[in-house]
Amino acid sequence: METSAYLTAVVEQTGTFADWVDGKDASSPVPTCPKWTLAQLVDHVGATQRMVTMLVGERMTDPSAAFTGYVPAPADPAQWRAWLNGCAAEAKQAFESVTDDTPVWDPSGADAGVPFWSRRLFGEISVHRADAAEAVGERYELAPEAAVAAVEDWLDTMTSRGYWENRPDFADAMRGDGQTLHFHATDAAGEWVARRERDRVALERTHTKADVAVRGPATDLLLVLSRRRPLTASALEVHGDRALFEHWIEHMDWVADGG
Repeated sequence: METSAYLTAVVEQTGTFADWVDGKDASSPVPTCPKWTLAQLVDHVGATQRMVTMLVGERMTDPSAAFTGYVPAPADPAQWRAWLNGCAAEAKQAFESVTDDTPVWDPSGADAGVPFWSRRLFGEISVHRADAAEAVGERYELAPEAAVAAVEDWLDTMTSRGYWENRPDFADAMRGDGQTLHFHATDAAGEWVARRERDRVALERTHTKADVAVRGPATDLLLVLSRRRPLTASALEVHGDRALFEHWIEHMDWVADGG
């Protein structure tokens, strides 16, 4: 997907998210993020989009100003829909003002800030919309091709040099001597092989024999990999070293509080 396609999808998915949470109880728990309330989920989604809007729109190579520019979500749930839709619209507008090679801070360490953040916002809303669905009792759906793109974002970000260097707990858990995991979407084109090495997790887009193979619908892959759906409640098939995959899932925590 191109940057413009990612942002169009961000606006669309945020609109659905906003419709779901509009006027709901702010104190409602979010089952897939046990330490969060619905208000905290809404705040996280909108605040992240606003932070990225500042990073991209102002061509920031130092993220500190974007972090300090945090503005919380409205306290009144009746204002959430308009606020969230505004956050997504502003993000789309910011990306329209730059090109893919515009210098912007890239936490992955790859020096590709604009493409990184366009995909990251897409991955964020794809996963957090699943959180909202669980919290308010809505049905979560995502087209297979879009789910593959979200899986790509999740795997690529979690195996990035920047994540490895900034999360020593993750690095310690993921160090290995060549153990391999193969992820295969069965309803859209998407295959990945992750190899645990001493100093990184290497990610390849290929089909090859691995210590454990996990295959099934792309949406199930996304929700299980991001710990939004238990493996036992999914349609995924696991062949080989199941304990290796369970260890992988156990350490797929994006941030300490589960978001």
